[in-house]
Amino acid sequence: MFYVICFDISDDRIRYRAVKTIKGLGGRVQKSIFEISDITEKQLLELKDKLEALIDHQTDSVRYYRLCRACLTEVEWSGKGAPPQTEKFLVL
Repeated sequence: MFYVICFDISDDRIRYRAVKTIKGLGGRVQKSIFEISDITEKQLLELKDKLEALIDHQTDSVRYYRLCRACLTEVEWSGKGAPPQTEKFLVL
């Protein structure tokens, strides 16, 4: 599965821990936006559990966007950047 994960976390220490947690699974495309091209359902659930335990649910948010292969071909951007990394993304 391919996911875009973005967050808005107010506390610097918690934000740093969230970045470390997500960075091991995917590539950072902006300060608080990551693309993960090869993640199992189990890994995603574990990631969600870890992030849920980190954030302050009154002030912070994390969003998970699942993109299909067809959607990936429609990704657009301006300025510095590259297309989503899909080399590990397979449809069976």
